[in-house]
Amino acid sequence: MNIQDKKMISAEEMKVRQDLAAAYRLVDLFGWSDLIGTHLSARIPGTEDHFLINPYGLLFEEITASSLVKVDMYGNIIGETEQEINPAGFIIHSAVHMARPEVAGVMHTHTPACVSIATQKAGLLPLTQHALAVLDHTAYHEYEGISMDEGERERIAEDFGDKNILFLRNHGVLTAGRTVAETFVWLYRAERASRMQLAIQQSGADYIEIPESIQQSTIAQNRKNNSDSGYRPIGLKEWPALLRRLDRIDPGYKD
Repeated sequence: MNIQDKKMISAEEMKVRQDLAAAYRLVDLFGWSDLIGTHLSARIPGTEDHFLINPYGLLFEEITASSLVKVDMYGNIIGETEQEINPAGFIIHSAVHMARPEVAGVMHTHTPACVSIATQKAGLLPLTQHALAVLDHTAYHEYEGISMDEGERERIAEDFGDKNILFLRNHGVLTAGRTVAETFVWLYRAERASRMQLAIQQSGADYIEIPESIQQSTIAQNRKNNSDSGYRPIGLKEWPALLRRLDRIDPGYKD
């Protein structure tokens, strides 16, 4: 994108571009990237059918606000660019953006922890406080091979429903939120709960089960605490702190 193109971008779109580029850098910083595989996207403010996604071929640590590619729901690239996008990434992200207009961000990763949980028959188990923070927001989608079939979009959307975390069986995880910040924090929580479950299982030790009544009350507490009227709405406090960290060590995402 040249300087003239940047001047044509609204302040609202540039804010989303910078947030999404920051999310790419943070995913890499936390060790969740997979070379040039996986993808994060964000809806263009004020539109129903345009979203931003990474140019295929760049490492996550190279993504900047201006390098993100704008596409429509048919996979057409909007604007002048020599960049390409990952077709499988388009299928996955467009599935959610098309079905859920309230969703602004979608993120997909292949972390070892999330792939491991996605491959376990029982999926994420109610073993930890961290799991209870996300279980009420979690769904599953059966593996259909590499996501190149447009018909899979309907099945992804149906399985996701109104949840925020979708484990893609034998594949990875997908998160969605009303902002890039929300989407990233759901991803963080899914990854964290998955890693803790694996640590427990790999230890081989007997674990303490949480009584069903405590599970349900804790899930209800999280539902309240994470809501707009709670004390920790998803991403509201975490995101500014994460951006401060990124600005100290890797501010190039804003370009």
